[in-house]
Amino acid sequence: MKIAQATRQLFAAIAGSALLLTAPSAMALDSLKILVPAAPGGGWDQTGRALQAALQADKIVPRVTVDNKGGAGGTIGLAQFINSSKGDANTMMIGGMVMVGALITNKSPVSLSQVTPIARLTGEYQVVVVPAASKLQSMKELVAQVKANPGSVAWGGGSAGGSDHLLAGMILQAAGVEPAKVNYIAYAGGGEAQAAIMGGHVAAGISGYGEFAGQIKSGKLRALAISAPKRLAGVDIPTLHEGGIDVDMVNWRAIFGAPAITDTQKKALQDVVAKVVKTASWQETLKRNDWADMYLQGDEFKAFLEKDSARIAKAATELGLKK
Repeated sequence: MKIAQATRQLFAAIAGSALLLTAPSAMALDSLKILVPAAPGGGWDQTGRALQAALQADKIVPRVTVDNKGGAGGTIGLAQFINSSKGDANTMMIGGMVMVGALITNKSPVSLSQVTPIARLTGEYQVVVVPAASKLQSMKELVAQVKANPGSVAWGGGSAGGSDHLLAGMILQAAGVEPAKVNYIAYAGGGEAQAAIMGGHVAAGISGYGEFAGQIKSGKLRALAISAPKRLAGVDIPTLHEGGIDVDMVNWRAIFGAPAITDTQKKALQDVVAKVVKTASWQETLKRNDWADMYLQGDEFKAFLEKDSARIAKAATELGLKK
Protein backbone atom coordinates (compact mmCIF):
# COMPACT_ATOMS: atom_id res chain seq x y z
CA MET A 1 0.00 0.00 0.00
CA LYS A 2 2.78 2.37 0.92
CA ILE A 3 4.62 1.47 -2.30
CA ALA A 4 1.50 2.18 -4.39
CA GLN A 5 0.96 5.51 -2.64
CA ALA A 6 4.59 6.49 -3.17
CA THR A 7 4.32 5.55 -6.84
CA ARG A 8 1.22 7.74 -7.27
CA GLN A 9 3.00 10.65 -5.59
CA LEU A 10 6.01 10.18 -7.87
CA PHE A 11 3.85 10.20 -11.01
CA ALA A 12 2.01 13.28 -9.74
CA ALA A 13 5.29 15.09 -9.17
CA ILE A 14 6.53 14.15 -12.64
CA ALA A 15 3.28 15.34 -14.20
CA GLY A 16 3.48 18.62 -12.30
CA SER A 17 7.05 19.17 -13.43
CA ALA A 18 6.05 18.51 -17.01
CA LEU A 19 3.31 21.11 -16.80
CA LEU A 20 5.75 23.65 -15.43
CA LEU A 21 8.21 22.93 -18.23
CA THR A 22 5.56 23.24 -20.94
CA ALA A 23 3.81 26.32 -19.50
CA PRO A 24 6.09 28.92 -21.13
CA SER A 25 5.71 27.41 -24.60
CA ALA A 26 1.93 27.21 -24.09
CA MET A 27 1.91 30.95 -23.50
CA ALA A 28 4.22 31.71 -26.41
CA LEU A 29 2.50 33.82 -29.06
CA ASP A 30 2.33 32.42 -32.56
CA SER A 31 0.41 35.39 -33.94
CA LEU A 32 -0.20 38.99 -33.00
CA LYS A 33 -2.36 41.79 -34.31
CA ILE A 34 -1.25 45.38 -33.75
CA LEU A 35 -3.91 48.06 -34.06
CA VAL A 36 -2.64 51.49 -35.11
CA PRO A 37 -5.39 54.02 -34.30
CA ALA A 38 -4.21 56.46 -36.99
CA ALA A 39 -3.86 56.73 -40.76
CA PRO A 40 -0.74 55.31 -42.46
CA GLY A 41 2.38 57.46 -42.58
CA GLY A 42 2.45 58.97 -39.10
CA GLY A 43 4.49 58.23 -35.99
CA TRP A 44 2.10 55.63 -34.57
CA ASP A 45 2.05 53.81 -37.90
CA GLN A 46 5.86 53.89 -38.08
CA THR A 47 6.04 52.51 -34.54
CA GLY A 48 3.58 49.69 -35.21
CA ARG A 49 5.30 48.62 -38.42
CA ALA A 50 8.76 48.81 -36.84
CA LEU A 51 7.52 46.48 -34.09
CA GLN A 52 6.07 44.15 -36.70
CA ALA A 53 9.38 44.02 -38.58
CA ALA A 54 11.44 43.40 -35.44
CA LEU A 55 9.09 40.73 -34.07
CA GLN A 56 9.19 38.79 -37.31
CA ALA A 57 12.88 39.35 -38.17
CA ASP A 58 13.94 37.93 -34.81
CA LYS A 59 11.23 35.23 -34.86
CA ILE A 60 9.78 36.40 -31.55
CA VAL A 61 6.27 36.14 -33.01
CA PRO A 62 5.98 34.34 -36.39
CA ARG A 63 2.89 36.11 -37.72
CA VAL A 64 2.22 39.81 -37.05
CA THR A 65 -0.35 42.00 -38.79
CA VAL A 66 -0.85 45.75 -38.52
CA ASP A 67 -4.27 47.32 -39.01
CA ASN A 68 -4.97 51.07 -39.24
CA LYS A 69 -8.11 52.66 -37.83
CA GLY A 70 -7.60 56.43 -37.82
CA GLY A 71 -9.62 59.40 -36.69
CA ALA A 72 -10.14 61.79 -33.78
CA GLY A 73 -6.64 61.51 -32.36
CA GLY A 74 -6.87 57.77 -31.92
CA THR A 75 -10.14 57.78 -29.99
CA ILE A 76 -12.04 55.97 -32.78
CA GLY A 77 -9.43 53.22 -32.88
CA LEU A 78 -9.39 53.02 -29.09
CA ALA A 79 -13.16 52.57 -29.00
CA GLN A 80 -12.92 49.78 -31.58
CA PHE A 81 -10.10 48.14 -29.61
CA ILE A 82 -12.10 48.23 -26.37
CA ASN A 83 -15.33 46.99 -27.95
CA SER A 84 -13.93 44.22 -30.16
CA SER A 85 -10.81 42.93 -28.37
CA LYS A 86 -11.94 42.24 -24.81
CA GLY A 87 -9.96 39.33 -23.41
CA ASP A 88 -7.96 38.89 -26.64
CA ALA A 89 -4.37 38.15 -25.60
CA ASN A 90 -3.14 38.20 -29.21
CA THR A 91 -3.97 41.85 -29.87
CA MET A 92 -2.18 45.06 -28.88
CA MET A 93 -2.65 48.73 -29.71
CA ILE A 94 -0.22 51.58 -30.26
CA GLY A 95 -0.98 54.84 -28.44
CA GLY A 96 0.66 57.80 -26.80
CA MET A 97 0.52 61.38 -25.67
CA VAL A 98 -1.60 62.41 -28.66
CA MET A 99 -4.36 60.06 -27.59
CA VAL A 100 -4.35 61.33 -23.99
CA GLY A 101 -4.99 64.87 -25.20
CA ALA A 102 -7.55 63.81 -27.81
CA LEU A 103 -9.58 61.85 -25.26
CA ILE A 104 -9.89 65.04 -23.21
CA THR A 105 -10.69 67.48 -26.00
CA ASN A 106 -13.15 65.15 -27.75
CA LYS A 107 -14.90 64.17 -24.49
CA SER A 108 -14.50 60.54 -25.51
CA PRO A 109 -16.83 58.00 -23.86
CA VAL A 110 -13.91 55.56 -23.62
CA SER A 111 -10.58 55.96 -21.85
CA LEU A 112 -7.13 54.41 -21.54
CA SER A 113 -8.13 53.13 -18.10
CA GLN A 114 -10.17 50.49 -19.94
CA VAL A 115 -7.16 48.88 -21.65
CA THR A 116 -4.06 47.18 -20.25
CA PRO A 117 -0.83 49.23 -20.10
CA ILE A 118 2.04 47.08 -21.41
CA ALA A 119 5.00 49.40 -22.00
CA ARG A 120 6.10 52.89 -22.96
CA LEU A 121 8.37 52.52 -25.98
CA THR A 122 9.81 55.75 -27.33
CA GLY A 123 9.89 59.49 -27.00
CA GLU A 124 10.23 61.99 -29.81
CA TYR A 125 10.75 65.72 -29.76
CA GLN A 126 8.54 67.94 -31.88
CA VAL A 127 9.92 70.11 -34.65
CA VAL A 128 8.49 73.37 -36.03
CA VAL A 129 8.90 73.60 -39.81
CA VAL A 130 7.98 75.91 -42.68
CA PRO A 131 7.93 75.24 -46.44
CA ALA A 132 11.28 75.73 -48.18
CA ALA A 133 9.83 78.73 -50.07
CA SER A 134 8.68 80.48 -46.86
CA LYS A 135 10.12 83.91 -46.08
CA LEU A 136 10.36 82.90 -42.41
CA GLN A 137 13.97 82.05 -41.58
CA SER A 138 13.86 81.69 -37.80
CA MET A 139 11.58 80.98 -34.86
CA LYS A 140 11.90 84.60 -33.76
CA GLU A 141 10.47 85.76 -37.12
CA LEU A 142 7.58 83.30 -36.82
CA VAL A 143 6.84 84.44 -33.26
CA ALA A 144 6.92 88.08 -34.36
CA GLN A 145 4.28 87.36 -37.01
CA VAL A 146 2.15 85.47 -34.50
CA LYS A 147 2.33 88.38 -32.06
CA ALA A 148 1.36 90.87 -34.75
CA ASN A 149 -1.58 88.81 -36.01
CA PRO A 150 -2.17 85.35 -34.48
CA GLY A 151 -4.81 84.41 -37.03
CA SER A 152 -2.48 85.07 -39.96
CA VAL A 153 -0.33 82.08 -39.01
CA ALA A 154 -2.01 78.77 -39.79
CA TRP A 155 -0.34 75.87 -37.99
CA GLY A 156 -0.65 72.38 -39.46
CA GLY A 157 -0.22 69.17 -37.49
CA GLY A 158 -1.88 66.07 -36.11
CA SER A 159 -5.30 65.77 -34.59
CA ALA A 160 -6.91 68.39 -32.37
CA GLY A 161 -5.77 68.12 -28.78
CA GLY A 162 -2.68 66.12 -29.67
CA SER A 163 0.93 66.96 -28.91
CA ASP A 164 1.28 69.13 -32.04
CA HIS A 165 -1.78 71.18 -31.10
CA LEU A 166 -0.68 71.43 -27.46
CA LEU A 167 2.78 72.63 -28.51
CA ALA A 168 1.33 75.29 -30.82
CA GLY A 169 -0.77 76.60 -27.94
CA MET A 170 2.19 76.52 -25.56
CA ILE A 171 4.30 78.49 -28.05
CA LEU A 172 1.62 81.18 -28.23
CA GLN A 173 1.30 81.25 -24.46
CA ALA A 174 5.08 81.62 -24.04
CA ALA A 175 5.04 84.41 -26.62
CA GLY A 176 2.42 86.31 -24.62
CA VAL A 177 -0.47 85.52 -26.98
CA GLU A 178 -3.77 84.01 -25.82
CA PRO A 179 -3.48 80.30 -26.71
CA ALA A 180 -7.12 80.09 -27.76
CA LYS A 181 -6.26 82.37 -30.70
CA VAL A 182 -4.10 79.68 -32.31
CA ASN A 183 -5.13 79.05 -35.92
CA TYR A 184 -4.58 75.31 -35.90
CA ILE A 185 -5.52 72.95 -38.75
CA ALA A 186 -5.63 69.27 -37.80
CA TYR A 187 -4.81 66.45 -40.21
CA ALA A 188 -5.62 62.76 -39.84
CA GLY A 189 -2.16 61.43 -40.67
CA GLY A 190 1.47 62.43 -41.06
CA GLY A 191 1.44 62.06 -44.84
CA GLU A 192 -1.54 64.40 -45.20
CA ALA A 193 0.07 66.98 -42.91
CA GLN A 194 3.36 66.87 -44.82
CA ALA A 195 1.59 67.45 -48.13
CA ALA A 196 -0.28 70.47 -46.72
CA ILE A 197 2.87 72.02 -45.28
CA MET A 198 5.03 71.47 -48.35
CA GLY A 199 2.18 72.75 -50.51
CA GLY A 200 2.08 76.01 -48.58
CA HIS A 201 -1.48 75.48 -47.34
CA VAL A 202 -0.32 76.37 -43.82
CA ALA A 203 2.36 78.81 -42.68
CA ALA A 204 4.06 76.40 -40.29
CA GLY A 205 3.86 72.77 -39.29
CA ILE A 206 4.53 70.76 -36.14
CA SER A 207 5.26 67.06 -35.86
CA GLY A 208 7.77 64.59 -34.50
CA TYR A 209 11.26 65.09 -35.88
CA GLY A 210 11.30 61.58 -37.36
CA GLU A 211 8.29 62.32 -39.54
CA PHE A 212 9.89 65.40 -41.10
CA ALA A 213 13.58 64.39 -41.01
CA GLY A 214 13.70 63.26 -44.63
CA GLN A 215 12.08 66.44 -45.96
CA ILE A 216 14.29 68.60 -43.75
CA LYS A 217 17.45 66.87 -44.95
CA SER A 218 16.35 67.10 -48.59
CA GLY A 219 15.62 70.83 -48.25
CA LYS A 220 11.89 70.56 -48.91
CA LEU A 221 11.14 71.84 -45.40
CA ARG A 222 13.02 74.29 -43.18
CA ALA A 223 13.24 73.44 -39.49
CA LEU A 224 12.94 76.50 -37.25
CA ALA A 225 13.07 74.84 -33.83
CA ILE A 226 12.89 71.57 -31.93
CA SER A 227 11.11 71.05 -28.60
CA ALA A 228 14.09 69.45 -26.83
CA PRO A 229 15.60 71.04 -23.71
CA LYS A 230 18.94 71.21 -25.55
CA ARG A 231 20.20 70.59 -29.08
CA LEU A 232 20.25 66.96 -30.11
CA ALA A 233 23.53 65.37 -31.12
CA GLY A 234 23.85 65.27 -34.90
CA VAL A 235 20.71 67.36 -35.44
CA ASP A 236 21.46 70.94 -36.40
CA ILE A 237 18.18 72.49 -35.29
CA PRO A 238 17.95 75.22 -32.62
CA THR A 239 15.72 74.64 -29.62
CA LEU A 240 12.59 76.63 -28.90
CA HIS A 241 14.49 78.13 -25.96
CA GLU A 242 17.04 79.57 -28.40
CA GLY A 243 14.16 81.22 -30.25
CA GLY A 244 12.93 82.91 -27.09
CA ILE A 245 10.20 80.34 -26.31
CA ASP A 246 10.63 78.78 -22.86
CA VAL A 247 8.96 75.46 -23.74
CA ASP A 248 10.06 71.88 -24.23
CA MET A 249 8.00 68.75 -24.84
CA VAL A 250 8.55 65.07 -25.62
CA ASN A 251 5.89 63.04 -27.38
CA TRP A 252 5.94 59.51 -25.96
CA ARG A 253 4.54 56.43 -27.63
CA ALA A 254 3.45 53.19 -26.00
CA ILE A 255 1.72 49.87 -26.50
CA PHE A 256 -1.36 48.54 -24.74
CA GLY A 257 -3.02 45.17 -24.30
CA ALA A 258 -6.72 44.45 -24.66
CA PRO A 259 -9.21 44.94 -21.83
CA ALA A 260 -9.83 42.10 -19.37
CA ILE A 261 -6.80 39.96 -20.17
CA THR A 262 -5.40 37.88 -17.32
CA ASP A 263 -2.22 38.66 -15.42
CA THR A 264 -0.57 35.67 -17.11
CA GLN A 265 -1.56 36.95 -20.55
CA LYS A 266 -0.34 40.44 -19.67
CA LYS A 267 3.00 39.01 -18.55
CA ALA A 268 3.32 37.14 -21.85
CA LEU A 269 2.81 40.38 -23.80
CA GLN A 270 5.26 42.22 -21.55
CA ASP A 271 7.84 39.49 -22.17
CA VAL A 272 7.36 39.81 -25.93
CA VAL A 273 7.89 43.58 -25.80
CA ALA A 274 10.88 43.19 -23.46
CA LYS A 275 12.50 40.92 -26.06
CA VAL A 276 11.73 43.05 -29.10
CA VAL A 277 13.13 46.31 -27.67
CA LYS A 278 16.52 44.61 -27.29
CA THR A 279 16.72 43.41 -30.90
CA ALA A 280 19.14 44.90 -33.41
CA SER A 281 16.20 45.63 -35.71
CA TRP A 282 14.41 47.76 -33.10
CA GLN A 283 17.58 49.54 -31.98
CA GLU A 284 18.35 50.41 -35.61
CA THR A 285 14.83 51.82 -35.97
CA LEU A 286 15.38 54.09 -32.95
CA LYS A 287 18.64 55.34 -34.43
CA ARG A 288 17.25 55.83 -37.94
CA ASN A 289 14.21 57.80 -36.75
CA ASP A 290 15.98 59.69 -33.96
CA TRP A 291 13.56 58.26 -31.42
CA ALA A 292 14.63 58.36 -27.80
CA ASP A 293 14.50 54.98 -26.03
CA MET A 294 11.95 55.54 -23.25
CA TYR A 295 11.13 51.90 -22.52
CA LEU A 296 9.13 51.57 -19.31
CA GLN A 297 7.05 48.52 -18.42
CA GLY A 298 4.20 47.33 -16.26
CA ASP A 299 3.25 49.12 -13.04
CA GLU A 300 5.88 51.82 -13.58
CA PHE A 301 4.38 52.64 -16.96
CA LYS A 302 0.87 52.60 -15.45
CA ALA A 303 1.97 55.12 -12.78
CA PHE A 304 3.59 57.33 -15.44
CA LEU A 305 0.44 57.19 -17.57
CA GLU A 306 -1.77 58.34 -14.70
CA LYS A 307 0.57 61.22 -13.84
CA ASP A 308 1.03 62.38 -17.44
CA SER A 309 -2.70 62.18 -18.15
CA ALA A 310 -3.30 64.58 -15.26
CA ARG A 311 -0.57 66.92 -16.56
CA ILE A 312 -2.03 66.99 -20.08
CA ALA A 313 -5.55 67.56 -18.77
CA LYS A 314 -4.30 70.60 -16.87
CA ALA A 315 -2.46 71.93 -19.94
CA ALA A 316 -5.49 71.42 -22.20
CA THR A 317 -7.68 73.38 -19.81
CA GLU A 318 -5.18 76.22 -19.46
CA LEU A 319 -4.69 76.43 -23.23
CA GLY A 320 -8.40 76.52 -23.96
CA LEU A 321 -8.31 73.21 -25.83
CA LYS A 322 -10.73 71.41 -23.56
CA LYS A 323 -14.23 71.61 -25.02
